[in-house]
Amino acid sequence: MFFRSSKINEFRLWGLLFTLAGMGLMILGTSGIVFWGQAGKIFAGIFMVIGMIAMLISVGVYFWAGMMSTSATMLTCPECSRQTKMLGKTDRCMYCKTILTLDPGQATQHPADTTQT
Repeated sequence: MFFRSSKINEFRLWGLLFTLAGMGLMILGTSGIVFWGQAGKIFAGIFMVIGMIAMLISVGVYFWAGMMSTSATMLTCPECSRQTKMLGKTDRCMYCKTILTLDPGQATQHPADTTQT
């Protein structure tokens, strides 16, 4: 994971970055009209199209994150005792960033064996 946060939050972050990049490109393209007049219209058109594509990608990323969020496993974090969502075999808590897993083979601490022989 890139920023060491939960996978769902990372997908939402990428959606936000695409939204901001698309809006920035559209504003940059509009500035071409202000500075170059008639010749800037082509510049503005190109950057408007590229910005719109980035905005559509962000809509797709947000939709994908929402669909994954609906099928995510809900569990209670052992550190902060809040309910969090988990994707895949390992993920991080959305609140305290604790590494979580449901796979006993990947767990770092195993529960103590309480059976006595």
